Amino acid sequence: MKNIVAFLFTSILVLLGIRCSTHVPPPLPVEPVPDQKQLAWQQMEFYGFIHFGLNTFTDQEWGYGDKSPELFDPSELDARQWARVAKEAGMKGIIITAKHHDGFCLWPSQYTEYSIKNSPWKGGKGDVIKELAAACKEYGLKLGIYTSPWDRSHADYGKPEYIAYFRNQLEELLTQYGDVFEVWFDGANGGDGHYAGADETRRVDKKTYYDWPNTIKMIRKLQPEAIIWSDAGPDARWVGNEHGFAYDITWSPLQRDEVYGGMPEYASEYSMGQENGTHWVPAEADVSIRPGWFYHRSEDDKVKSLGHLIDIYYKSIGQNATLLLNLPVDQRGLIHERDVEQLQKFKEQLDLDFADDLALLKDVKASQVRDGHEQYGAANLVDGKKETYWATEDSITTASVTLDFGVPTTFNRILVQEHIPLGQRVGSFFVEALVNGQWKPLGTYGTIGFKRLLRFKKTTATKIKLTITQAKACPVLSNLGVFNAPLIVEEPTISRNKEGMVRINSAEKGVTYYYTMDGSPPDIHSKKYEGYFEAHTPVQISAMSYDSVTHRKSDPKTKRFDISKKTWAIKGIGTTQQTVLPIDDNQKSNYTLTEYQRQNGLVIDLGKKELLTGFTYTPDQGRLPSGIITHYGFHASDNGHNWILIQEGEFSNVLNNPIEQKVMFNKPVNARFIKLTPNRVKENAEKAVVAEIGVITK
Repeated sequence: MKNIVAFLFTSILVLLGIRCSTHVPPPLPVEPVPDQKQLAWQQMEFYGFIHFGLNTFTDQEWGYGDKSPELFDPSELDARQWARVAKEAGMKGIIITAKHHDGFCLWPSQYTEYSIKNSPWKGGKGDVIKELAAACKEYGLKLGIYTSPWDRSHADYGKPEYIAYFRNQLEELLTQYGDVFEVWFDGANGGDGHYAGADETRRVDKKTYYDWPNTIKMIRKLQPEAIIWSDAGPDARWVGNEHGFAYDITWSPLQRDEVYGGMPEYASEYSMGQENGTHWVPAEADVSIRPGWFYHRSEDDKVKSLGHLIDIYYKSIGQNATLLLNLPVDQRGLIHERDVEQLQKFKEQLDLDFADDLALLKDVKASQVRDGHEQYGAANLVDGKKETYWATEDSITTASVTLDFGVPTTFNRILVQEHIPLGQRVGSFFVEALVNGQWKPLGTYGTIGFKRLLRFKKTTATKIKLTITQAKACPVLSNLGVFNAPLIVEEPTISRNKEGMVRINSAEKGVTYYYTMDGSPPDIHSKKYEGYFEAHTPVQISAMSYDSVTHRKSDPKTKRFDISKKTWAIKGIGTTQQTVLPIDDNQKSNYTLTEYQRQNGLVIDLGKKELLTGFTYTPDQGRLPSGIITHYGFHASDNGHNWILIQEGEFSNVLNNPIEQKVMFNKPVNARFIKLTPNRVKENAEKAVVAEIGVITK
């Protein structure tokens, strides 16, 4: 009997040994798949864009090609600062606008005089690309090159001869500055321009004019590891918007042969990729840290908030794209201090968000494992190794994995990744959490791809389950992470409505606000914000955000208000359909003066007499402001009929810096009615715009 038992036991061990040692073939790749340079590029995830050139000194976004190179003269250009800022922000590379649409070159090209060699910077001996290449090498960053196919300065643009010029310059950029990780071609092609004095509009056939196949061959020869980016790839594509957002459904495959650079319907029909795409052309999300791509001093107070930047991160990298964040270099030749400050906060917040992976080495079980073999087991999802993965049988395209924390665990982020060397497969999935013994839905989602990041309210659960509901082949997932990100603690916004009610808030829910009403710095012992409060008299409010869990607090935000506008009313409007008025105390909407008001002035009844020491005018706060009043007349009246001119003059530098303009009177005046007359408007435009008008009493 003992011999029989021993024999059976030995046989089982042998069978198990055979089973464990049996090679189970991996899933076949689902075409298309990325090549090695595309994999390396995708793993970079986050890198910087530098927009810098003549536009920086002419306050333009798209130069016409007619400005003198002598305008280019940065006083403190420091490419090492650019690289240091990018490195400290967690970026892996920098792409620079070597030549934008205006045709001005940031390197001393031998093929044109329209370059920095004819600028006063460094006596015409400078080379911005060379300095940046050296700085990138010093800080361990990769260098990328943007060069515009469209050249609004060149005499031959639109003719066959221009293509040789374009390729000659491209060859200079790809042979003189070391390795290049990405070559970036803008989709803007053809239009009006200087064209060496022709001053005309030139259109080109965007499909054929540039002879892209031969240009691509040249790039492959000169920089074989470089990613070539455009709407049509061939290696990476535009995400279809300049907000920095990918989509809930973002496929890396693309029907590439149907797309060309500058294609009008690209954003609506191709930017999300296609499940049945023929080529691997992953998405890159590009966005600027400010409203514009080039530096404008008027945007120093419009740098994206921390909450906005974090939102961009989760909607780009977190939705199967890379993130290209633009940092406009200013006229000094530096990344502005405000941008640097926000980048530092951005990096700190991301480090906190992903500081502790709560799923690492936890118990994970799958509904099905490929041939039941541990080589493809669910444990691979939480082993911290990017090369291992969980996979099912080829015939299984819907499956689930369940992660057991062992104890109730609080979290609000989930990370999931596909093993993309075998292709992108998953089209939809949902996530649940086991809370108090019951499964609660957390959300339903589209694609996964290289990386998917999910955000939701803090949840305490013992298990989570991810269920794949649609895939074009057996799922192959490489990573499952779970995190408990802290609240975003950023400067709050302070606003007051026309009724004199003050609100303190931010994009993040759950933080606490403390404030003072004398402008002194707030702390946790200051008054706690419980909701709207009244402020009808002049006051300076300073507020901060506070997270009671981590004890982190924001820098204080200070806002001064004068008398409230509760009793104010506009008189003598004339014909208008506008419902938003320039006395709503929000500065977010524009009011266009009616023809009557252009001629007779914008008249406001304050409701009662006030002792006025000055007034404020806020112009259009949009990205491309219009109707800016440059010269004004300000009048006062006791009855709204008999007017006294109090002051007239110019809003100094309002065109370059269209923020709230403050004018102080030579002496105080008592009045119930005020009138602003637009004596002159930007470019003599027919319309005059007021975002907000206010008075100063103290």
